Amino acid sequence: MSTLGRWDRRIFARVAAAEPPGVQAVLPRLSRAANHSRLWLASAAGLAALGGRPGRRAAARGVAALALASLTTNVFVKYAAHRERPLIDGVPLARRLARSPRTSSFPSGHAASAAAFATGVALESGALGAAVAPVAAAVAASRVYVGVHYPADVLAGCALGVGAALVTHRWWPRRPADTTLLHHAAHAPALPEGEGLVVVVNESAGQAGSDADRLRELLPQAEVVQRAEGEDLLTLLDAAADRAAERGGALGVCGGDGSVNAAAARAVERRLPLAVFPGGTLNHFALDMGIHAFEDTAAALAEGRAIAVDLARVRPVGRATGPTTHFVNTFSLGLYPELVRARERLEDRIGKWPSAVVSMARLMRTGQPIEVEINGHRQRLWLLFAGNGLYSPEGFAPAHRTQLDDGLLDVRTVRADRRLARTRVVVAALTGTLGNSGVYAAARLPRLRLSGLPGDASLAYDGEAGPAPSDLLIDKHPAPLTVYRRA
Repeated sequence: MSTLGRWDRRIFARVAAAEPPGVQAVLPRLSRAANHSRLWLASAAGLAALGGRPGRRAAARGVAALALASLTTNVFVKYAAHRERPLIDGVPLARRLARSPRTSSFPSGHAASAAAFATGVALESGALGAAVAPVAAAVAASRVYVGVHYPADVLAGCALGVGAALVTHRWWPRRPADTTLLHHAAHAPALPEGEGLVVVVNESAGQAGSDADRLRELLPQAEVVQRAEGEDLLTLLDAAADRAAERGGALGVCGGDGSVNAAAARAVERRLPLAVFPGGTLNHFALDMGIHAFEDTAAALAEGRAIAVDLARVRPVGRATGPTTHFVNTFSLGLYPELVRARERLEDRIGKWPSAVVSMARLMRTGQPIEVEINGHRQRLWLLFAGNGLYSPEGFAPAHRTQLDDGLLDVRTVRADRRLARTRVVVAALTGTLGNSGVYAAARLPRLRLSGLPGDASLAYDGEAGPAPSDLLIDKHPAPLTVYRRA
């Protein structure tokens, strides 16, 4: 046995024999609470509910890092490393009850998940990460105390978890703290204290009660319409847009990107300026606009400052039928729409982010490529992505835009007619070499014609999913969308 191995067992024996006051009851319970990542999923739900936008982003990255760490540990590393779990003769019975099944001891999956979640949270918010870190450290230490892992197993798990969290930057880069948005000013009326503004608050996108109250306090002259459970959002937006047009004011929306999308289509149709209040989970459009808080939009309303942005649209063409849809951020075909539909079926039972992780794991096993004709060329794809404007960075992880009125679509595809295409694109995305991969392609186009889609094809736009017509055209609405934004 090596010197490191002897030290590993010696430390384990001392920890197993220790009886520090107050620890006997806490650590075994904490270890059990972390089984199947229940502790971290509950923590993510708490951060998302109580932590505002930073908390929601921290929870999302924490769960993503946890999922990657858990997959890597339990599916790959444990089967490659065959290390027996420690013998626990002499360990108190209370600790034996916390013992894990007889899987490989190396590395500790609990430690990997704890470190991944804590590091993922810290990457988005240092303050929230500092609050989670002691709990994660206690969970990792508990695995030695309850007698199911050697210290080296725990340290290896922690290293793997931290690495998994850092890898999330490859496919979900953090948005730069300060970016300059290239834009053109647009005319919009000044609406001090919200006079003439009709704003719809989508209760399903955030914490509606507090958001509606904040808006009434911030803009006392505005009409604030709060969507009740089961009430149709589109009907509310249509009525709100009509009242705003009668008053010569503006349409407002408080919610996530799906809510902004629906409001944007109605604002363009009625030539109304749009006031966006970030009240969703990720708020991609608002952040690209430089709108970080309700106060940013309120100040722009008072000053009458706005900019012109593109609104992309998806229209059935040829013999295809169906409604015209719009998107302010992204459009996709292939695996992502399937992921959205699978997530929606589960999220009422287990929550949005856990359902996304479960759906992704299932989809990677069962997903099927899609065949489509792109501008006259037949292709077999895993994914087609079209951004409303050029996204950065290049590759498979579009994160933000620095111009919203360039008139172009950012088109990216992942081909399925190459050997091991799905595996190759995942490896390339994780290693940052996607730009050189033969299964990935990118182009900047003013319009995109898609034909010959199968009858069961679905599309996704701004986080919403729906059926796809057999033939469709993606381009930009001829009228720009006017959005309030401070200079």
